[in-house]
Amino acid sequence: MSIPPTLEKASSSATNGSVHSEAFNHTATAPDELLDHTIFDQLLEMDDDDEREFSKSIVWNFFEQAEVTFGQMEQAIVERDFNKASSLGHFLKGSSAALGMTKVKTSCERIQHFGALKAADGVAPIGEEEALERLTGQVQQVKVEYTEAEEYLKKFYGEA
Repeated sequence: MSIPPTLEKASSSATNGSVHSEAFNHTATAPDELLDHTIFDQLLEMDDDDEREFSKSIVWNFFEQAEVTFGQMEQAIVERDFNKASSLGHFLKGSSAALGMTKVKTSCERIQHFGALKAADGVAPIGEEEALERLTGQVQQVKVEYTEAEEYLKKFYGEA
């Protein structure tokens, strides 16, 4: 993922982990498919100060939660535990949606469906072997999408 010039400027102007909003226009630098700006802006409105400690703590907690959940998803696939994979997809879908992580949310919804032995649309039934194949691919895909979002948000908060 290339860094837009405005993002590079924001990263270099952030000091001591603080974010200078005037140097970082996240709506101009984050692709819409990566981050839903309306949802993320609502989170930012809850911050009491320029340091953005509240929203940053929520985002960092999500990072920790996602890393653990990805490992659990991979284990569920190895164990052919479709219900667990579906449940974990549902869980992470909600968390990522609350932060506006659009691509991650969509992939987690697919994981939820595949774990329920349904196609990506959540309606058409699929067999266990197809579900395993789709789950494996989708977990790898969501990890890539998560990394894109994580890199962007760490830059936003002046941590990269």
